[in-house]
Amino acid sequence: MLTRLRVKNFKNLVDVDVSFGPFTCIAGANGVGKSNLFDAITFLSALADRPLMDAAKSVRDERYRATDVRSLFLKLGTEHADEMSFEAEMLVPESGQDDLGQTAKASITFLVYRLTLRYRREPGVASGERIEVVEEDLRHINVGDAHKHLGFPHSANWRKSVVKGRRVGPFLSTEGRGAERRIKLHQDGRSGKPREYLASQLPRTVLSSTNALESPTALLARREMQSWRLLQLEPSSLRQPDSFHAPVHVGVDGSHLASTLQHLARREAGNGDAGAEGSVFARVANALSALVDDVREVRVDEDRQRELFTLQVVDRDGNLHAARALSDGTLRFLALAILDMDPEARGLLCFEEPENGIHPERIPAMLRLVEGLCVGVDEAVGPDNPLRQVIVNTHSPAVVGLVKDDDLLVAVAREVAVNKKRCQAVRFSWLRKTWRATMFPNVRTVSRGLLAAYLNPLAVHDEPGEPGKRGSDGKRPGPRRVKDREDLQPLLPFMAEE
Repeated sequence: MLTRLRVKNFKNLVDVDVSFGPFTCIAGANGVGKSNLFDAITFLSALADRPLMDAAKSVRDERYRATDVRSLFLKLGTEHADEMSFEAEMLVPESGQDDLGQTAKASITFLVYRLTLRYRREPGVASGERIEVVEEDLRHINVGDAHKHLGFPHSANWRKSVVKGRRVGPFLSTEGRGAERRIKLHQDGRSGKPREYLASQLPRTVLSSTNALESPTALLARREMQSWRLLQLEPSSLRQPDSFHAPVHVGVDGSHLASTLQHLARREAGNGDAGAEGSVFARVANALSALVDDVREVRVDEDRQRELFTLQVVDRDGNLHAARALSDGTLRFLALAILDMDPEARGLLCFEEPENGIHPERIPAMLRLVEGLCVGVDEAVGPDNPLRQVIVNTHSPAVVGLVKDDDLLVAVAREVAVNKKRCQAVRFSWLRKTWRATMFPNVRTVSRGLLAAYLNPLAVHDEPGEPGKRGSDGKRPGPRRVKDREDLQPLLPFMAEE
C-alpha cells in the first residue's frame, strides 16, 4: 500500500508530495497532469522489475506509444532537467516469495524507499543515452511513529495488522560521491557484510535484484512495488474468451474475466460448500444488476471441445448474451466486480476515468463498487479484507460530487520557476477540514471557486452569441440549448458563492 509519494522533476511533477488513503480520487481538467502521477507510480513499479532503460521505455506518452526516455525528465524551455527523484512510503506484505520460490518474511513492514536517477549521454551504447542511479535508499519507519505517517482515519486493530516488526539499520544505503558512489545492500540480520555495487555501472536498481535469502525485507518492498498496476480496461480484451490454460487473475487490460470467474467459483466449491460455486456467480450478477436492470444470471460456459471459457449474461427473459455482445460499460463493471471477489488481487490499482461508458444515473453504483475494492480500515487485514488500494482520476462533476471529501485530490496547472526558467507544473490540493489538511496545515487547500466548476458545471455566465444576446460581432444568437429552456431552468444548479 502506497501511503505517500514525493516526486521531483518527472514530467511536469516538479515538486509533488501527496499522501494516499485506501481510496483516492484525483480530479482535474484534461492535460493538467493527473495521468503523470499514475506514470510516476507505474514507472517505480517497472523499476522494481526491469532494467533502468526498459522501465523508462515502458512508460507511455499521451498517445499510449513508447515514450522518448528524455521526455520523462522535466522540460525547461528547450532543455530538460538532468535528474529526477522519488520517495515512496509503503506498507509491504509480511511474507512472500522470491523468483525462485523461496519464502521471505519482513523484519518490518513500514518502509520508505528513495531513488534518484540521472540522464546521461553515453556514446558507447547503442541508443547513445542511459539512465544512472545516483541514490538508492530503503529504510524503516518505526512502529511507534506509524500513526504520524498514516493520517487517514483507521482503527488501531487495522494498524497493528499491517505495521509489524522492528529494525535498527537501513536495508539499502548510498555512500560516496561521484565515480566512487556505491549502493550498499544490507542483510536483514545485524551481522554480515553488506554487498556493494558501483552506482554508475548499475543496469538496474539494486532493489530489483533482491532475493529472499539475503534481503527478505527489501524483496518484499520490491514485491509491493511490482503490485502497483495501471488498469486500462480494453473492450477487445474484456470480450475475449479464455482457454482452459489461461491465467486465473484479471489482467491490467481486463483480459481473463471468464477464466478468473471460473477459478473463483471452483475454489469456493473446493472449500466444501456444494452451493458455493453458484453463489459466486450470483454475487457477480447482483453487483451487475446495480448497473443493468435486466440481469438475471452471470455464468461461464465451458466449451470442452475447443477448451474455451466464455463469460455470459442471461437477462430476465432468459436471453443469453456472450461477452462480445455486451456494452463497454457493462464489461468494465463486470471486470471490477470480479476483481473485488478475488482475494489475491492485492496491491495498488490505478484506474483512469471509471465513469467512462457508464450512464450518469449509474455512476453512483460504479463509484460504490470502486470504493468497495479497497481494504477496510476498521478491521484487521485478512483473507476477507485484502490489503488493496485504489486511485482513480476523473474530470466528471458527478464523481467529484459523490466521493467522500477525505478522498478527493484536485490537480491544478501552475507555472513555476526552476533554475530561473519557467515551466508548466501540476499541484495537488485537498479540501479544508480533511485528514490531509490536518497532516499538512501549511499547504494551500482547494478554493471554493475551483470546486464550483465541478459541482455546478452548467451554471456559467452566458457568452456572446448565446440566445437572447447579440455577440460582439453583431451576429444573431445561436440555437437554443437544453439549459436555456425555461421549463428546465429550475432544475439547474447555481454557482457557489466565493
